[in-house]
Amino acid sequence: MYDPAALRALQAILSTGSFDGAAAQLHVTQSAVSQRLKSLEDRVGTALLRRSRPPEPTEAGLRLLAFAEAVGLLERDLARDLQGLLPERAAPVRIAVTADSLSTFVIPALAAVPGLLYDLVIDDQDHSADLLRAGTVAAAITADDRPLPGCDAIPLGPLVYVAFASPGFVDRHFRLGVNADSLAAAPALTFDRKDRLQRAWAEEAAGRPVAFPTHYVPSTYAITEAARAGIGWAVNPAGMIAPYFEDGSLVALVPGLTLETPLSWQVTRQVKPALAGLTAALRKAAAAVG
Repeated sequence: MYDPAALRALQAILSTGSFDGAAAQLHVTQSAVSQRLKSLEDRVGTALLRRSRPPEPTEAGLRLLAFAEAVGLLERDLARDLQGLLPERAAPVRIAVTADSLSTFVIPALAAVPGLLYDLVIDDQDHSADLLRAGTVAAAITADDRPLPGCDAIPLGPLVYVAFASPGFVDRHFRLGVNADSLAAAPALTFDRKDRLQRAWAEEAAGRPVAFPTHYVPSTYAITEAARAGIGWAVNPAGMIAPYFEDGSLVALVPGLTLETPLSWQVTRQVKPALAGLTAALRKAAAAVG
């Protein structure tokens, strides 16, 4: 068994970004925080933090953090089941979400579930499952509908994507239509090097794979604004772009051509009961934008 006080010290250091902050949060001395962390590292047999500013977790630290968060969720459920006989505290939960889901339906879902603190990790839907496999998150939005070991997979439905650009950009680069040649010359806007949406849409539009220049902009909102400014073309959730189609600041590259990315909410069975409310909220919010 791991000392709960030592686990809380690890959580507090990482949530506040310092040993001083952890001491203030836990109402103990900085020396006590350091001693608790050392005892935990001695128990595990390896370092749990990199002593940087702010401190960063090692791989082992991430695993212990996920374990501590799971314990916190179970304590929260126990307190509720005992009808208030135990003090209830907000339990932080580390979950992986995609940038696009965060920009569309995740925030309304989080807002619908009071009493939880969230530590959100942003990753591509094709890679977020790796975080679950590594045990560094309690749940994740993924593109894989097959339950991972120790998890249940709940379908959220597809997220529908459209390709778009400003009218001026379309006039400059696609005056003769959207095809392999025009796409190969027109700069795109891509979230990061894991993001394959632009490539998938271009292949669908051109009928074959297309290599094209791209800007890397790691923000769904900033990608939309960059497209409105005429910097490039992009692919984002249809519901997010609809208002800009209505005001004319953006237009579809190929009207009617969309991509659908089925999403699943994968949650570890250990914390599934504690996250039942969040699961229900995510399903409802995702259905509203699907």
